[in-house]
Amino acid sequence: MKIPRDIDASDLIRALRILGYDSVRQSGSHIRLTTTMGGTHHVTVPNQRPLKTGTLLGGVLKPVAAHHKLTVEELLAKLDL
Repeated sequence: MKIPRDIDASDLIRALRILGYDSVRQSGSHIRLTTTMGGTHHVTVPNQRPLKTGTLLGGVLKPVAAHHKLTVEELLAKLDL
């Protein structure tokens, strides 16, 4: 699995719209996204350029993949990252 190393928060948020995630609020430098596809799910994305790989993988991709019952590889392919 190859994690993208140069992805910005805005690019990730745009990609997550495919799965129904919308920005619901921003507190400081953190943006809260929510989807109702497959049940309600929230994820917080730090507004960084670029996102750190550990934050991207552990804080965003793994929880989103688990909620949608996908592997991280399948999620990356679906989001075209």
